[in-house]
Formats: sequence, C-alpha cells, structure tokens
Amino acid sequence: MATVIFDKATRRFPGMDHPAVDAFDLEIADGEFMVLVGPSGCGKSTALRMLAGLEDVDSGAIRIGDRDVTHLPPKDRDIAMVFQNYALYPHMTTADNMGFALKIAKKHKDDIHRRVTEAAGALGLGEYLDRKPRSLSGGQRQRVAMGRAIVREPQVFLMDEPLSNLDAKLRVQTRTQIASLQRRLGTTTVYVTHDQVEALTMGDRVAVMKDGVLQQVGTPKEVFQRPANAFVGGFIGSPAMNLFRLPLTTDGAELGGLTVPVPRTAREADATEILLGVRPEQFEILSSEDLETPALDLVVDAVEDTGAVAYVHATAKAGQEAVPVVVRLPGRPVHGKGEQLRVTVCPEAFHLFSARTELWLPADGS
Repeated sequence: MATVIFDKATRRFPGMDHPAVDAFDLEIADGEFMVLVGPSGCGKSTALRMLAGLEDVDSGAIRIGDRDVTHLPPKDRDIAMVFQNYALYPHMTTADNMGFALKIAKKHKDDIHRRVTEAAGALGLGEYLDRKPRSLSGGQRQRVAMGRAIVREPQVFLMDEPLSNLDAKLRVQTRTQIASLQRRLGTTTVYVTHDQVEALTMGDRVAVMKDGVLQQVGTPKEVFQRPANAFVGGFIGSPAMNLFRLPLTTDGAELGGLTVPVPRTAREADATEILLGVRPEQFEILSSEDLETPALDLVVDAVEDTGAVAYVHATAKAGQEAVPVVVRLPGRPVHGKGEQLRVTVCPEAFHLFSARTELWLPADGS
C-alpha cells in the first residue's frame, strides 16, 4: 500500500488545442478509495493511464509512495489495473487467468494456488475456477479481472470503468462488492467512472474533472452539498441540479414569484446577474388552494414514474426566458402532461454561483 501523488502532471496529445490532462494536482492517501469522475473526454482515463505508465507525462511528476515513477515502465510501478473490457485470455481457465501474472513472475506454484484460492473465495468464484471466460457471465468475468489484480497484492489498484459493460442491476450489486472488498483489503485504489452515482456511492473522496482540469476534490457529501462551481453542481447529483441565470434586483433575484436573497458579496462579484442552482428534490409542490405562498409556476412536459419516486419535467419562466425544470417527488405521480403546478423552495436550499466565473458563492456572504 502507498500514497499516490500527481504533481502538476500534464499530458498533451498532438493536434489538440489544450492538454488532455492539465497540471493535475492530486494527493491520494494510503488505503484510500479515490474516484476520478467527469464527462466523456474530460481526461480522467488519461490521468489513470499516466499513473499506470501507459501514457507519457509531458511535464510534472507522479509518485507512488516514496518513489518517483514518472518515467518508469508499467511493470516496475507495482500497480494492478482492471480494464473496461476485462482483457481475459479466452483459452485459459479462471484460475489460470487469475494466476497468470504470478506465473510470469516465477512465483512458486503453492503460493500461486494459495493467492488464487483466497481471491476466488473473496469474490465468490470458487466454483468457477475451472471454467473459461466464454462460459462465464459478464459479472463473473468482471470478478475474474478483479481477482487477477488482487492476487498480485500491488501497492495500488487502478480501475478504468470496470462496470460499464454490466446491466443496471448487476452494476449496482457489483459496485457494492468492489467497495466492500477494497475496505477489507485496504489497498489504495484509483477508480475512473463517468457515472456520478457510482462516484458518490463508492469513493472515500471524489475528484471531479472537466476538459483535463481538476475542478474539485472532496468527500461525496462535500462535493454534493458545496460544489466549487456551477459545473460540479450540475454534474454531481441525479437528476442534475437546475441552474437559472437571473438578473439581480434591489431585493436579490426573482425566480418566477420567488424572491431569492443575494448577499452583498455576491452582488459585488456580479453586478447584474447571478447563477442560481436548485436540486430537483428541494422543490415542494403547493396545493391548488395555497395562493398566498410565493411560488414558481410550472407547466408539466413529461413525468417519469420509477415507483419509489417520480421526476416531473416541466417548463418555467425564469427572467425573460422559458427554461426546463426537473422536480423530484416522493411516491407515485399525481400530475400529468400539460398540468400547471406551483412550487416553492426553502431559501436555505438555493445554491448561488457567480454569473461571470461560475464559482460557488456562500449564501451567508462569508
């Protein structure tokens, strides 16, 4: 086990107008489960491949423990990687796939057998050790790939979207198994995903990336409750945060019939506009009889009924524009397409961002 440090690590590909990974600074603690998350093309997989030695580092440095591994070949970095496509040898059994790297390293047969048996037991693969990949399900193949990494007992596990080929139910089940297994092993793990639900449910900390630049690092709770900027606010959370660009008034900002107080510091930062964020679960639908409470008027466009919760997709007027709004409601929906709704929001639930820089602004002005 070891710490991992990216020290302004940069990777530039020919023909690109900006670095794929730009001055990436990140310190991962010994035994930590760190998730790199962001949209496709944000540089998260490139950062992982730089750590693995599969991509060059054009400037900056990468350290594993007390070693500078920036220019070391992959075999000398003491890492094990789990790929998106599993990369299993089709002609080998589960046991042979899991123990192949140890065989190449000329480990004793008894040691290989012990490590493979222990890993198979931890992953529930004991009865599949004699099977070849073609007779395994996608989830079982994924666990074999995990087992191949585990038996090497590396300092660092690297996982590049290992669940993306699984169906939704199996993905939920397997991510729980991976997180539980990592806690039991205590091995430093760097996990890449574009799925922010995976990031929030698996990682000790989350590093959010955009266009090769690190946007924010923090615990899932910190990143969700206090996003560093509008991009993080809109990316982290499912469904995404509703964002409204509103003109400032003498009283703050007007969202339909709702008046949003804006602190003095935010007014100084943005003299004319503010970016306002509201998460879908923060809206509260008012009854048709409640006409006194200030509200935002919505027209329902569509309703997603998932059973436990419903997502109402609607249109509202924010400033001079008609904007889409998503509202999450508990239970089964009672509203249909074309209906009009009145919703309100607790003042403490608003997120304020600078309209100029899109950086998060403290609501209390501190």
